[in-house]
Order: sequence, then C-alpha cells, then structure tokens
Amino acid sequence: MFKLVKSRIRRIKAGGDGWIDRVLKGTSDHYRCFFPKRKSGCLKALFEIIFSGIRVDESQISVIRKIPQDAIVIYAHKYKSYFDYLFYHTRYTKENLPVPEIGFDYRFFLLQPVSRSVRIFLAHTRYFFQKLALQNPYDSGYIRRELAGGRSGLLALVEKGGFYLRFVKSNPDPLRYLIEMQATLDRPVFIVPQLLFFGKKPLRSTPSFMDMLFGSEENPGRIRRIFAMLKKPESIFLEISEPVNLKEFMALPENRDLSPGKQALALRQRLLIQINRHRQSITGPVLKSLEELKENILTNDRLRAYMEHYAENRKIPLYKVYKEADGYIDEIAAKYNINMIRISAMGVKWLINGMFEGVSVNTEVLNRIKAMSRRGPLVLVPCHKSHIDYLILSYILFQNDMPCPHIAAGKNLSFWPLGPIFRSGGAFFIRRTFKGAVLYSKVFSEYVYKILEEGFNIEFFIEGGRSRTGKLLQPKLGLLSILLSAFREGANEDLIFVPVFVGYDRVLEESAYLHELEGGEKKPESLLQVVKARKFLKRRYGRIYIRFHDGISLTDLLARQGTTIQDMTVKEQNRFCRQLGYQLVNSIDKVSVITPHAVVAGAILNGGRQRFSLNHLMDDVQTYINYLMAQKASLADTLLMDPTHAFDYVIDAYIQRKFIEPLSEDKDTAPEEKGFSINVSKRPALEYYKNNCVNAFIPAAYTALSILEKDAFQFSGSDIYAGYRFLQEFFINEFSHDADKTPEFFVHKNIKAFIDDAILSPHPTLPDTYNLTSAGFRKLKLFSAFLTTYFESYWVTLNFFARYPKNFIEAKDRIKKAQSMANRLYKKKEIEHPEAISIINFKNAVDYFVAHGIRGAEDEEPIGFYMNRIRRYMDLLHS
Repeated sequence: MFKLVKSRIRRIKAGGDGWIDRVLKGTSDHYRCFFPKRKSGCLKALFEIIFSGIRVDESQISVIRKIPQDAIVIYAHKYKSYFDYLFYHTRYTKENLPVPEIGFDYRFFLLQPVSRSVRIFLAHTRYFFQKLALQNPYDSGYIRRELAGGRSGLLALVEKGGFYLRFVKSNPDPLRYLIEMQATLDRPVFIVPQLLFFGKKPLRSTPSFMDMLFGSEENPGRIRRIFAMLKKPESIFLEISEPVNLKEFMALPENRDLSPGKQALALRQRLLIQINRHRQSITGPVLKSLEELKENILTNDRLRAYMEHYAENRKIPLYKVYKEADGYIDEIAAKYNINMIRISAMGVKWLINGMFEGVSVNTEVLNRIKAMSRRGPLVLVPCHKSHIDYLILSYILFQNDMPCPHIAAGKNLSFWPLGPIFRSGGAFFIRRTFKGAVLYSKVFSEYVYKILEEGFNIEFFIEGGRSRTGKLLQPKLGLLSILLSAFREGANEDLIFVPVFVGYDRVLEESAYLHELEGGEKKPESLLQVVKARKFLKRRYGRIYIRFHDGISLTDLLARQGTTIQDMTVKEQNRFCRQLGYQLVNSIDKVSVITPHAVVAGAILNGGRQRFSLNHLMDDVQTYINYLMAQKASLADTLLMDPTHAFDYVIDAYIQRKFIEPLSEDKDTAPEEKGFSINVSKRPALEYYKNNCVNAFIPAAYTALSILEKDAFQFSGSDIYAGYRFLQEFFINEFSHDADKTPEFFVHKNIKAFIDDAILSPHPTLPDTYNLTSAGFRKLKLFSAFLTTYFESYWVTLNFFARYPKNFIEAKDRIKKAQSMANRLYKKKEIEHPEAISIINFKNAVDYFVAHGIRGAEDEEPIGFYMNRIRRYMDLLHS
C-alpha cells in the first residue's frame, strides 16, 4: 500500500514536473530583472503617451548611434528609478536603439506579460523547494549569457543602502560583474552614463522645504515626478554623457594592476564624477547664498593676510578695512537667481521676436563646447557690439540647456532698476579702472577666484567695451590677467576659453555710436534711457548672428608650449596673457559672419564714386564675394540661400534710411542701370557697417596696396613682402593679425585669390612673378580702399604732431585738438571722407606715433618719414 501511494506520488510529481518544464520551455532562466522589449499593445501605448512629452534631442541620440555595432551596451544612471528605467526602455525601443532589457538589481513582475509572470513564479518556486535558496541571475550566469547574446542593460550607481548591500551582505556589484565579464570577452563593453533632468534649476547648498518633502530636481520623489509630468513635461529632457569603453578603462596604467573589486570602485567614482560634471554643465554648480560666498571670500587666508598688511601699512584700524572690503563685495557680486533668469528668458524671446528676424547659431560647435565644459568652467569671450549682446548670449545658452554665465559688466550698468535684474541674471560689476584702488582690486580678484572655484562659467568682453566703429577692437588684458592668476593659484584644473562672435544686420545704438565718434559726450546709462528705448521696439533690425569658436583649453595650450603657468615668471605670464588675448581676438575674427549689409556698405564707400549705378555696385559686390568665398569666410545665411534677394533687401533698406538716394531716371531705364548717390551726412553710418566686415578684407587690402605701390604691371611676390609688413605693423592698433603666420604666407594666399578672380595672372616662365590684368588695377583699388579712412585719420594726427611742440598740449586734450584740425582739413577738402573724423582712429594714431618716438614738432625726422609714406599711400588711393 505504501509503495503504491509512493508510486502514485512519483507519477504525479513527474507529471507535474513535465507540465512545469513545458510551461518553462525547458529552462529555468526566467527572472524579474529581464523586461522584454516587446510589450502588450495597451502597455506600449500607455508608456508612449506618458513619456511622449519628454525631450530627447537628436544630438543626444547620436552619442549612442556612434557606439560600435559589436559592443555590449550598458546604460548607467545615478539613482535607481523605475520611472527612468521605463522611460529609457520605451524611448529607445521607439528610436531603434539598444534597449535596456536587463535591469541590474531591478525587479519587474506586475508589468510583465502574464505568461512571463507565471514562468517567473514557477521557476523561482521550484528552485526554492529544490535548493532551499533563492534563484540568482548573477550566480546562474544568466545575465552574462543574455548580454553576450546581444541584449543591453541598465544599472544604478547609487542605491539606498548600496554600501551595506555590497560590503556587508556581499550582494553582487554590477560593475565588478561587468569588469570580470569584460576580462573574458573580446567584444568591448560600453557603459553609457545618462541623466534625466526634471528642470534646469541648480542645486542649493541648503535644500528647500519642498526639496525635503518631495525630493530635489536631481533625484525627485514620486509626487514631484508626477507633478512635473502633468504640469510641464517639456521641461524634462534627456542628456547622454560620453560612453566609457570598459576594455580601455581596464587597460589604463592606473587601473591595469588593480583587483576587479578596486577597478569597480575606481569605475564607479569616475562615472559619478562624469555624471556630476555633466549635470553641472547644464544646471551650473551648487548655489550658495551671497552671505555664504562673502564669508568664504573675506575669511580666506590670502585676503585676510593682505587686509592685515594693508591696514598696518596705512595705519588704518583693521575693522575699517574689513568694513571697506565687505562693501566692495556688495558692489561687485552677482545674486544669481534661476527664477529671474527664466522670466528674463521669456522677455528676451519676446524682444527677439518683436525686433529681429531670427537668430542664427552654429549649434554643432556649441554642443562640442557643452561637452568640454565638463573639464572646467567656460570663459566665454564674445565681441561687443550692443548692450543686448549679453542678453542674447545668455538666452541662447539657457535655451540649449547650459547655465547662464556670470558676466563681467561695467559698473555704469548697476543703476536701478536694471542693476538688480542684471545681478539676478549673473552680472557682477567691475569698475572701469582700478587705479589707486588696491584693496578693491584685491577683493575683486578674490571674488573672481571664488566663482571660478565654485565652478561657474564666466563671460567677459575682451574689447573692454562696445565697439563704436563696427570693427573688432584690440584686446584689453586686465580681467584676462586676473583669470590667469586665479588659475595659477589653483582655482580650477582647467579653464575653457570660448571666443564668440555676436553680430547684427543693424545695431540699436547706431546713432549713439556716431555721435560719440564725432566727439559727442557718451550719455550715462539711466532709467530715463530705458524709458526712451521703447521707440526701438517699433523697428526691425534684421538678423542676429552668433558663432561659437571651438573651446581653447588652457591646460592643453600650456602643455603644447611645454610649460605650466606656475613655472612662469611674472614677465613670462604677462607675455603669455598678451599672446592669449590676441589669440582670442583672432579666433573671434575667424568665426565672424559677413553680412550683406556689411558687403554692400563696403562696395558703396570703396567704389570711389559719389554717384554709381546698380550695375557697377553689384560688380564690386561680386568681387568682394568672390574673395570671401576663396577665403572660406563665414557668410550670413541670407547670402548663402538667396544672395540676389539679400542684396536687393539691403539696398532698399539703405534707401529707406537715406544712406543712399536714388537718382531720377526715365521710365525706360533698365533696373541694372538705376543710379544712386551717397548721402554724405550718412557716410559715417555706412562706415560703421563696412567695418563689420573690414577685418576679413585687411590682408587683401595690405596685399593690394603693396602691389599698387610698386607702380608696375609686373612684379614678384618677394617685391611686396616689405610693403605688407610695414602696413601690418603700421595699423597694429587697428587690426589684429595671426602672429603664427608670416606676411609671406598672407601675401601668397591673397595672390592666389587674386589669380582666381583674374586680377593677376602668373608669368608663364618666371617663377613667383605675376602680371596685373586689365581689370585687375580697378579691383586692387577696390580692396585697398578699405584703408583709406584710416590713412586720412593718421595723416590728420601726424599733422597735429607736426604743428604743436611736445608738452605744449596736455595728453588728454590731444584728441580734441586733432578732431578740430580734422574738421578744418575736411572743409578745405584736404581730406575727402567725413568718416575719417573719428576720435577712436585719432586715439589709436596718437598711441602709435607716441610709441614710435613722435611727441611733437621737434621730432622732425620720424614725422617726415611717416608723412611721406602716408602721402604716398593716399595719392595711390585717391588717384
């Protein structure tokens, strides 16, 4: 009887095992960590609806697409989150990317298909009764088999109780598991760090009450996630960081000899640092209150020692020095406020839509800069043409998921009510001069050091102020020197300098600039000016052009020079600062956008005619365009898409603004034969827009004038080196040049462009010998005419020196005297161009002549030399 019962139980058990085996399909590999790519139609539709509002840019997706096809892809995020997992799973399925079907230490049951849930339950139950233990996907080799078979996975780097689980309870460490797995595989394992942002609000050093209740934006709780999804799903976006090739990581010298456990610790630390830096590149560093920053600055050992020394030397009570320094921080410091930045972003968007016809940005370069910012703070170095430069640039960064920088602004902008608004947007204020203010200078330097140390990006205008002439100004090195000193003191491991071009078809401050160039007083910024500025909102100003140059790593730059900044003497650091300043200006020049407004203005003024036909104007325009194309210059979008329409639009705009005036014509006059005359009173305005592109043509102007100076239809390239070199040095205060390239390089580069445009023809037998073509002479005049205004300004200045003995007039009155003389000479028609009456040109000329030994009428020899040389050039230009 007992045997019969036992036999029946055995048969029932065998039958049950057989049934279970059939249900399990002959394998026990059924785990909750596997969430299949194929979901039920309802579940798939539900998740796609839930996650549809989350933004995923193609630039992010492309990071994954670039991973080798044979690689095993493991996604990594900082905090364990089923919400994040389901989002990655759903979106990557839709994008046809490797889908994280294996969740390391994730457990799915209710969301599984019913059939899978049954199999998981049966497999785990049978395993438990057979082994009296829980089934483990690590120990069974299941995860390894699935990954090796082509599946992808997801792991969290930080988990509640993670240290306890790994080091006390000895739970498997996914990173160690992957390292041990990689050691036995030829295929690479790529770990892809990724971040899901629920906003761009920076973390605060002291969490708010809402953060404590519902979690921070970095690691939100369930309620905060749901609220974000319902309120503003488009504010949630994905960022994918640089993938880590595990094979290459393990082969690094510092990791090669470590045990798998220690390699896993090093890998986790690297991934967390990378994720944290990536997050900071978007939200900015942790925000501290101004009081906390002030405390850190004023109590640091460097500043305290300096203040004690300062008080002792000047016999001032120390508490008064402390009070003065405290006041300086209040005068300087920004009060960064993300809520004000969001409001300002809406205002700037409204401004752009109302006044401009769009913004053109090279976002592909900006994305590279964004990646570089994880190495260290960005130092944005834009050119400065308008007060709205910093508004537009901060807006573009904010729209591209980057933190708004701290901006060095002139103290003149700290007036109420804009001063507090600017401070909230990141502006910190700097005096125009530090002369006599040694304590202020030290406090300012320590403030810059602190914001760099905290990790904030900085923006400053290397020209020192807005360009009133339209061209790029020479670099001012004061703040750049402070930044280098902060780096030298160890504020950061690296600084990434980013030259930026910001340009406009038309600037708002045009009339104010011309007023100042003619000697008028600069009106101080005030609330009244803000109120009056409402009239600008009724006008249209064309397009805005923003071009980012690739970031310049200070660490890499020093490495290429084979030195460190700490090893430099003061003189060597000053020389390096000067070289870097000119490199930044030249880099801005390289990415400058040439607008149709600038090219047409240049052709109108350089054509040498008071009256001109549309046909002649367009011939001159085409000559300039041919040269720009040969130099691979960056042209405005409108010039690339429809140049004919672009030039017609500009000519109409210049007619409406009375820069040029149409001549009366017969009804039968062909369109190309239409005539125009230049409004003489508007020539300075045209000069401003011509100067927007002048830097692009200066090498051609130097080359062309050097050829004309030879006064021969045949010449050799070597004949004009000296002339080019002289002009380059003579206008050193006007135009920067690439110091890494010789005059010979530029001469031959321009000769090639002139040959391509049939201005020159190479001699058939003589090497380095060229003939001037019949059309070439006029075109050379067209290029060299870019220098006419500057020669006239310098000629006036030289006449001023020749008239007055040294020390007869105080240095500060020189410019006014030169301007007065220029007005007289213009009336006598000894100079032809009213735009040459420019106080900035006069100042640059005075600085040049003083530096070359001319201080008054007594310096007859150098005055005579330069007078003859300038007169010779002016005769060539005016002939």
